[in-house]
Amino acid sequence: MDIQMPWDRVWTNCHLATMAGDDHSYGAIRDAAVAVRAGRIAWVGERARLPQAQLEAARERIDLRGAWVTPGLIDPHTHLAFAGERSNEFEQRLRGASYEDILRAGGGILSTVRSVRAATEAELAQQTIARAARLAALGVTTIEIKSGYGMNLEHERKQLRAARAVSERLAVRVSKTFLGAHALPPECAMRASDYIAYVTRDVLPALAAEGLVDAVDAFCETIAFSADQVAALFDAAAACGLPVKLHADQLSDGGGAELAARHHALSADHLEYANQHGIECMAKAGTVAVLLPGAFYFLRETRLPPVHALRAAAVRMAIGSDCNPGTAPLLSPTITMNMACVQFRLTPAEALAGYTREAARALGLLSEIGTIEPGKSADFAVWRCSNPAELTYWIDGIAPVGRVFRGEPDAQGPVS
Repeated sequence: MDIQMPWDRVWTNCHLATMAGDDHSYGAIRDAAVAVRAGRIAWVGERARLPQAQLEAARERIDLRGAWVTPGLIDPHTHLAFAGERSNEFEQRLRGASYEDILRAGGGILSTVRSVRAATEAELAQQTIARAARLAALGVTTIEIKSGYGMNLEHERKQLRAARAVSERLAVRVSKTFLGAHALPPECAMRASDYIAYVTRDVLPALAAEGLVDAVDAFCETIAFSADQVAALFDAAAACGLPVKLHADQLSDGGGAELAARHHALSADHLEYANQHGIECMAKAGTVAVLLPGAFYFLRETRLPPVHALRAAAVRMAIGSDCNPGTAPLLSPTITMNMACVQFRLTPAEALAGYTREAARALGLLSEIGTIEPGKSADFAVWRCSNPAELTYWIDGIAPVGRVFRGEPDAQGPVS
């Protein structure tokens, strides 16, 4: 045993929902302990099995007094880097306007494009950091943040820099996604092919060279971009060495699930209209389904994503908030998980896995985060609850009492 390298911290008298494995027991270890060295998980197991010499040599020991510990929550699909709000559209939809009606009238995404372009980089970063801080306070330690409201080099860069600022200001890991193919900017109306050519030739390579892009996304839909146009963008992403993901089959069956699988996408997101063939392709490719119950709820959709078919095909299911100003103004992971259970009929264990292990898989980060296992980053959330199902049971009625990121306590202070 290596006593020369003592543990930095040991958390004891806790219960662990490790989320390791694929069963429905949360990978639970009761009366457990977890040790961390240099920001990495060094030991996990029953408290009675703790190596006593290592325990006594640890620099700090923390009694969690029976709390539950989960992996830090992971939001694999957000649009946090935006300016302004769109509550007027909420009213319009309640009066009968459709998503497409609002978009074609110059609202929707284009409304936020105008607000983002008008904001300074400092203003955009400040607003993005504030939203991320809310998620972090609720147990989230990793956030995916998309661009897509700039729609030219200058403003897409501004969004991605705002996303990067989150990781510089908060104890949060950020995965930055380029969503240049979100909608057509007003200056390119009716010229989708020209816009995709501009994005693939000028915008994506420049932002990738600046280290601002971790993955590339697109909106494949009748009101956005065709499968052929998205394929051209994905080819450009491959040339830059970047993985891809896709807003797929949200409003219609456009073959998005199959397209995502064909390009070995990390994830296909939304999927309400995905067909059986596309689901089977996703299973073969290992593409994760990211379900977004917030948008489903807010848009009052009636077409459920094909959860039963995804389960039957053994497609992994992650969950994201989809936080955005138009269709999912949502900043609560526990509400998101509750919606996934109530609306989509996920089990509580599936929902928590969707916001931890499978969310990490959807970001290509499962080797680093998503479960409590030796060697992984020490990303934890600590909860006062009787069992992990409470995290999905309460409607925004439970919050973490402590967070750890990379082995360091956050600004919330000690667990009490």
